[in-house]
Amino acid sequence: MTSPNPATRAEILTHTETGVLTITINRLDKKNSITAAMYSMLADAFEAARDDAAVRAVVIQGHETIFSAGNDIGDFLNTPPSTPEAPVFRFLRAISTFAKPVVASVCGPAVGIGTTLLLHCDLIYAGDNAAFAMPFVNLGLCPEAASSLLVPQLMGYPRAAELLLLGEPFTAETALEFGLINRIVPPAEANALAQKQAQKLATKPPTALMETKRLMKKGQVAQVAERMAEEGASFGRMLTEPAAREAFTAFMEKRRPDFSKL
Repeated sequence: MTSPNPATRAEILTHTETGVLTITINRLDKKNSITAAMYSMLADAFEAARDDAAVRAVVIQGHETIFSAGNDIGDFLNTPPSTPEAPVFRFLRAISTFAKPVVASVCGPAVGIGTTLLLHCDLIYAGDNAAFAMPFVNLGLCPEAASSLLVPQLMGYPRAAELLLLGEPFTAETALEFGLINRIVPPAEANALAQKQAQKLATKPPTALMETKRLMKKGQVAQVAERMAEEGASFGRMLTEPAAREAFTAFMEKRRPDFSKL
């Protein structure tokens, strides 16, 4: 695999200390939107942590003003995820099958995959400025990251339908009520809290942590893999259809999409 250039490398920061790998999405000038190259780096980080006995827990975080605006639309249109080996799908497989604990710190907007990746984290701490959204339908697309399975399981169908069919943003308070996150704190405290909890995890016996996580997730492992594959196939097909073309064209032209003729 070709190494990313230095400018891209700085957009995903990794740091390991006392058993905790911290992964920081670091592209503030683009609202922490994620490119294919960044997905490759995220996948690399999780795959390396999987095989590194010195890493006992992972923290994934953004900035106290924004977690992630989701996909970088320009990059997404230039390099659409058309095969199962696309970087975004590789990352989703890596985080969804990761055996060690994953802690997330989420402040500000968490859009699209910025929300759905959290379904594969174990502890999630949000700033009171967090705003979540899964606007796939509004882009002429279907959900990803097995969210069509996990969101109804986690929140119940009526709540899932409201979030996935309408695609409207929801607050940290709603995320807490619906069971997506563990706690709400001031934004300036979220990353530190995630680190504190990850450090606690890193001091515990790793085999006990991993076996407990495996047992809790055992009933859905095959379902998640199957649903991710099905979503990925539908997602790739829908990218080429009129609704998605209209949605993305409208986004680039800074206008409201018009789906009335579809």
